Amino acid sequence: MTESKYSLYVTPLLKMVFFDDFCKNVVLLDKKIRFAGIADGDGTLEGVAERPGLIPVMKPEERAQYAITAATRQYTRLRWEYLLGKISYASSHYTKLIRATIPIADENRRLAHVLLLSFDPDADDFHNTITKKIIPFIKQNMEKIMQEAQK
Repeated sequence: MTESKYSLYVTPLLKMVFFDDFCKNVVLLDKKIRFAGIADGDGTLEGVAERPGLIPVMKPEERAQYAITAATRQYTRLRWEYLLGKISYASSHYTKLIRATIPIADENRRLAHVLLLSFDPDADDFHNTITKKIIPFIKQNMEKIMQEAQK
């Protein structure tokens, strides 16, 4: 009984460690990346990382709300893939930053996670950063991401 009780507490912690490390590695992919967060399909943040020395635009509570909204929007986008084609990412350009979301779906295109990103507002090459660095990094880690999604 103690062993199963212990594993209930360890599993979420290990999951968070993996996703925090994953996000830290995403932030290191490009100097214009301000923030990376990964949320499950319900929008619960499971890992976050910021560029060192960054002054965040959003408070943690606001990030949590944004993650829920982003996951909801990703469900809608995935719903239209049969007609429009596979979505790579979505982006929004604000005065203070550029936000992007990348759906991470299983082989049946069911949403498992959403990668939330923010870039400096002058990141003119964010499309290349996403398509040439971040998406390949996700693909390299897809098996582990999907394993973590099952926990």
